[in-house]
Amino acid sequence: MSVDDVRDVINVSSAEVPDVKVLKMIKRAEVTLELETGKEIDYNNCTDAEKEFITVLAAIYAICYLTGGSAVGLSFSVGDQNVSVLGKAPPLDVLQGELNRMLGRMREPTVEMA
Repeated sequence: MSVDDVRDVINVSSAEVPDVKVLKMIKRAEVTLELETGKEIDYNNCTDAEKEFITVLAAIYAICYLTGGSAVGLSFSVGDQNVSVLGKAPPLDVLQGELNRMLGRMREPTVEMA
């Protein structure tokens, strides 16, 4: 997984979102996935599904960064959506839907006690 993978999701360059910022977003996405799944994850050595989840979540964080919004875990607040650099980015609700679909498959099934 690379910083370019994250930027490719939303079609932006390193001028819009610097490597240092993207790396922080990747790490935050990794921690969020760990909390959601209860598994220890290393973004440098993870499954393809985990890599895709981290990449998409980091891309959502980048959208929040570019628009002046905020993101904590799986909660997002987007600022000004008229930011021209995001003209080629997929809609946020599409990314969120994909994120939820992936997370549903990665979570451990829970057994309820009667």
